[in-house]
Amino acid sequence: MLTWLTNAWRVPELRRRVLFTAGVLAVYRLGSWVPAPGVDEKSLQAFFGGGGGNGVLGLLNLFSGSALSRFSLFALGIMPYVTASIIFQVLAVVVPSIERLQKEGEAGYAKITQYTRYLTIALAAAQATGYAFLFKTQNALPNTNSGRLLIIILTLTGGTALLMWMGEQITKRGVGNGISLLIFASILAYAPSGISGWINGSTTGRLFFPIIALGIVVAVVFVMEGQRRIPIQYARRQLGNRQTTGGATYMPLSVVMAGVIPIIFAAAILALPQTIGSFKPAWNNWLTVNFSPTGWKYLLAEGILIMMMTYFYTSVVFNPVEQADNLRKYNGYIPGIRPGPPTAAYFDRVLNRLTFPGSLFLAAVAVMPSILIAQFHFSQATYRALGGTSVLIVVGVALQTMRQMESQMVMRHYEGFLR
Repeated sequence: MLTWLTNAWRVPELRRRVLFTAGVLAVYRLGSWVPAPGVDEKSLQAFFGGGGGNGVLGLLNLFSGSALSRFSLFALGIMPYVTASIIFQVLAVVVPSIERLQKEGEAGYAKITQYTRYLTIALAAAQATGYAFLFKTQNALPNTNSGRLLIIILTLTGGTALLMWMGEQITKRGVGNGISLLIFASILAYAPSGISGWINGSTTGRLFFPIIALGIVVAVVFVMEGQRRIPIQYARRQLGNRQTTGGATYMPLSVVMAGVIPIIFAAAILALPQTIGSFKPAWNNWLTVNFSPTGWKYLLAEGILIMMMTYFYTSVVFNPVEQADNLRKYNGYIPGIRPGPPTAAYFDRVLNRLTFPGSLFLAAVAVMPSILIAQFHFSQATYRALGGTSVLIVVGVALQTMRQMESQMVMRHYEGFLR
């Protein structure tokens, strides 16, 4: 591994990408400590320390890297952008005009991205308004009139817009998916609190939690690196005066093709009730009591949403009909399967057999550790920072980022890290 890291650092382009990513993440963490105007930090910490941050609000605080508990510039995190992306991906299935935009190539995707940004700003403004009213009732925003509330809402909305731009810049000029890396950095920033809670917890917790965490990591790596390799045969082709030779290869289909996106999507959807409940303290109290992240209602909803989003996102990233058409276009075929619709049906059948256990795995890894942690009475900090959802996102994003760096290394004839 040390040799691989040394080789990666020797590649100028890869070195620039890594440094750029690290710089953006450093700015993100710095902005998480810059408070919004007019915040009473003592009242805010008393609210979160007194149980206000134990419900869904605590989970949102995790995805913002504790920025919400400080009501800082990046208090909303990147979740409004994730929610907007989900909405447009769902609309692309049911709205013909958006579906046509997807089929127009780069121009269509640019238009959808523009609409997603507009919706992100609207969602961020609504969420900032809800949080402002919620914290005002908790005396965390003393002597706040309408003008100051407007400034706070604009500050938080601008912070989300800046995060959205930073995530896009990481994707374009850095390493890995920018949005996923921002969430990755937020969870890692919360990890010291989880480790402190584990160390100061009960003897049972100190004994069993490392076993649970290690089991999650091993299971995630094992399943996410699993592949179903479909053999592909290419026939000879005549290109002008040159004849290409055929060959045999394979098409790798991952067991969890959607990666950690369903986990992030499920968390974003489950954050919507908290946003609505922020406008009225009674609703927020009801959500805290009846929809706690450790309760069976929340965990059941999370598991179902993860399975649904796994199927949905897999259908987005892999279209069996398009893959079958591309194979036929380049004179490729699966041995024993006729080109065209039979190949598409074969892809669809294999994909369903992979997606079902993959979705069950994601749901189980996200839900079961949370149940075990609740049964062993771990602290809330340990649960949020080192629970199944958090570890799954951290390990999954790390694997995706390493895979992208691996491809950069292989292109430059260096030996890769992932075997």
